[in-house]
Amino acid sequence: MKQLTILSGKGGTGKTTLTASLAVLARNAVLADCDVDAPDLHMLLHPEVIKTQEFKGSKLALIDKTKCDNCGFCREKCRFDAITEAVEVDPVACEGCGVCAAICPSDAITMTERVSGYAYISKTKYGFMAHALLSPGESNSGKLVSLVRQNARILSEKENSNLIIIDGPPGIGCPVIASVSGVDVSLVVTEPTMSGIHDLQRALQLIKHFNVKPLVCINMYEINKDNTHKILGFCEENSIKVVGRIPFNPKVTEAMVNGKTIVEYSPESDVAKEIENIWKSCKDSF
Repeated sequence: MKQLTILSGKGGTGKTTLTASLAVLARNAVLADCDVDAPDLHMLLHPEVIKTQEFKGSKLALIDKTKCDNCGFCREKCRFDAITEAVEVDPVACEGCGVCAAICPSDAITMTERVSGYAYISKTKYGFMAHALLSPGESNSGKLVSLVRQNARILSEKENSNLIIIDGPPGIGCPVIASVSGVDVSLVVTEPTMSGIHDLQRALQLIKHFNVKPLVCINMYEINKDNTHKILGFCEENSIKVVGRIPFNPKVTEAMVNGKTIVEYSPESDVAKEIENIWKSCKDSF
């Protein structure tokens, strides 16, 4: 089983758009949307949810009124102001740190797990898909990403699929680390801007740390050819293969408005042809 993660270093580079197109071209791959804070792969692949599971990633303080003597010590020490004057826990403000339970002289407070989001197993016309959604304000998105990847591996084994395509979250934080660790190849989608170059370098440093083979794709490469040359020069100096230079084309936006990938909406376009070349290069990299 091979695993390909598509990263971007930042949001808005076209990572998910490219991932969806690769899913269409792969046909029998298992898909995993690991951007659990703001997933959007489903907007192009239209999955049908067949299984839902609760994700319990954080804790909530629970006060037993039969034991509480209303001393107010917990309210005094709670740095998040999550305990009201009526000695009740505000579930929105509570961060689940456990200080109140540790210091309560009456042992009236316990920490209970609460549902922080949901993980889904779905079916698309291009294969099965594992994805999830973290509830607003919740933490532990890295753990939820790990659950999504675990579900994808189970699906891959069950369906005899030899490839998992992972749509990674933006940035280089905990959920990105959970998305890239242990994969075979990571494709970084960048854009020819100064911030794009900086974010590309950060993403490549992360990939190198986990000994994952890096590939680079430049989206809308012709909007600033000077910066494109800088990216090409950086990749050449560091022996990193650039597998694609996707041109700007308004048809990509048209395709998204119609809820389709560009390889479905306009298979003869220059963008679709370049994505096909990218897919061939990704397959050859395993």
